[in-house]
Amino acid sequence: MKRESLKGEKSPDKHADKHAADKQPAGEQPSAEAAFASYAAPLVDRAIEYAGAVREDASPEALHQLRVSLRRLRSLWWAFEPRLDKGENTRQRALYKYLATAAGKTRDWDILIELMTQNDTGAQAMAPKLEEIRSGALATSRETLSNADVKHLLRDALSSAAKELNTAHERVPLSKFADQRVAVSERSLRKRMKRASRAKRSNYTSFHDVRKAGKRLRYLLEFFGPVLHDSHKRTLKLLKQIQKRFGTLNDIVASEMLLRDNVALLAGSGDIEAALQWFRKERKRRMRSAAGLLRKL
Repeated sequence: MKRESLKGEKSPDKHADKHAADKQPAGEQPSAEAAFASYAAPLVDRAIEYAGAVREDASPEALHQLRVSLRRLRSLWWAFEPRLDKGENTRQRALYKYLATAAGKTRDWDILIELMTQNDTGAQAMAPKLEEIRSGALATSRETLSNADVKHLLRDALSSAAKELNTAHERVPLSKFADQRVAVSERSLRKRMKRASRAKRSNYTSFHDVRKAGKRLRYLLEFFGPVLHDSHKRTLKLLKQIQKRFGTLNDIVASEMLLRDNVALLAGSGDIEAALQWFRKERKRRMRSAAGLLRKL
């Protein structure tokens, strides 16, 4: 069972992330509008592939990779927001979030089970019930994704966005566009880090906002890295630190909440209060650790 905050979020296929800019003849500068499809199409294909895999594969990995692909799509559409119709862009990003949430409902149980198993918090006694609930969540995820017709939804979203960009009168050089969008994302991350550093320790939302902003910036650097004018090695090092520490915190907080919300379903299957106590202690420890990182950055 893997998850980005437990072992780092890896690209499902390293060879599929080659960008349009890499394929341009020397000296030629593609426009952002012309390059869009070469970024988006592989992500759409990958999301469709994993959505299909979820129908047959009950393992955590297929769900994880589907959610990663959808998050990357959402970040790409955010990057191209200035070049797309605002209303349509908002709807398409909401679609990716909806599908990722559908996959995430089962993934959340996977993370809870893994954390309890790794830290001896009563998972063995609760295992039958936890697996039963997880199976129910998987059935719901599969039904939601099947009813949504992921393949056609994503193909239509890609076609609509590509058509709009290809018919736009104005063209922006890809490298200029990439520099601008990465800069906006960096400012957003720094703003959220500053806000979180001043927030009360109990204000988890501000920490969660840092994690989301960091994840989006990392995706943009992965998309546009070859065409950016400046080196972002220092930023990538920062993002790696945030991903590790804030991702682990998110796992703990989300799992504690999930366990607390399902106490009734797990009644009689083990010492739930002991598990909740462990999560409370671990949450406080991880919050201190995340706050400590912000003070150093």
